[in-house]
Amino acid sequence: MTRVAAIDCGTNSIRLLIADHDGDRLQEVLRRTEIVRLGQGVDVSGRIAPEAMERTLARSREYAGLAREHGVTAARFVATSASRDASNAGEFVQGVVAAFGDLDVVPEVVSGDEEAALSFAGATIGLAASGAESPYLVVDLGGGSTELVRGSDTVEQAISLDMGSVRLTERYLRSDPPTPEEIRVASAEVDAALDLAERTVDLSGVCTLVGLAGSITTVTAHALDLERYDSGRIHHARVPVERVLRATTELLQAGHAERAALGFMHPGRVDVIGAGALIWQRIVDRVAQRSGITEAVTSESDILDGIALSVPTRKPVE
Repeated sequence: MTRVAAIDCGTNSIRLLIADHDGDRLQEVLRRTEIVRLGQGVDVSGRIAPEAMERTLARSREYAGLAREHGVTAARFVATSASRDASNAGEFVQGVVAAFGDLDVVPEVVSGDEEAALSFAGATIGLAASGAESPYLVVDLGGGSTELVRGSDTVEQAISLDMGSVRLTERYLRSDPPTPEEIRVASAEVDAALDLAERTVDLSGVCTLVGLAGSITTVTAHALDLERYDSGRIHHARVPVERVLRATTELLQAGHAERAALGFMHPGRVDVIGAGALIWQRIVDRVAQRSGITEAVTSESDILDGIALSVPTRKPVE
C-alpha cells in the first residue's frame, strides 16, 4: 500500500487526489478542486497571465502542504493544455518545483495519447461492475481541450481536440446570455471538430458513453434536479439523452445571474458552463445518432484517478 498524491492542473481548474494505492485499486483519502483559470487569455496572448500564474502556484503550495500533512510518499503533477500553449511555461514549472520541494515533483506536460490513456484508466474504474457494457467512449471535457477515447479493457482509439469550455467561451460566447448567432457559430465550430474526430475515433457501435470533468458533472447535477452538488448521486448516474440535451440547452441559454443562483454550481464555473454544456450537447447528440445510445453515464473518477494509479509504476522524469 502506497500513499500517493495526484495533481491535475488544467486550463480552468487545479485538482488534488490523495489516495492509498494498492495494485489496481485506490482508496480515497482527500480530494480537492479549485478554479484557478490558468488558461486565462492564453488563447489570445500565448502567455499565462501574472494573476493566473499566482493563483495556480498558491494552490500548488497549498496542495504540497496537504500532501506532506497526509504522509504522501510519491506524487505526480500533470499539466495540460494551458501550459502546453504558454510561452512562459518555464516560470510555471519552476514555481511548482519550488512548491513541492522535498517531494521531488516536476510538472509533466503529457502527450495527447497519454492524457487519453490516463483519462480512460480513471474513468473506467468500477464501470464494468456497475453494469456498463463496452466498448466505452470516454469524453474528458476540459477548459482548453476535449479528449475522446474509445476502448474496452484498454484504449483502442483516441483524439485530443483543441476545444474546451474556456476556449469556446473566449472565442464565441461573449454575451450574457449568449446570442442565437453566437450559439450558431460556436455549434458549427464544435461540429467541425467532431467531424475531424471521426476520422480517428469511430463513434458507431458504442455501448456506453461516459462523460467526465466539471462541465459534464455540472450538467448532470442540473439534469438530476439537484439542489446541491452531490458526487454520490452524480457518480455513475445514467441520464437519458433527451434529458441531457434539455439540461445543456437550459444552461447554455441562461444568463450569468441565473446560473450563479443554482445551488450545485461552482462559482468559478458560472461564466464557462454554457460553452461546456454546448460541447457536451453536440457530442451526446452525435454519438446518439451514430450508435443509438439512449443514455449517458457520468463518472466522478477521471484523469485524476488515472494519474494516481500511475504514480507507483511510472518511469522517473528525465
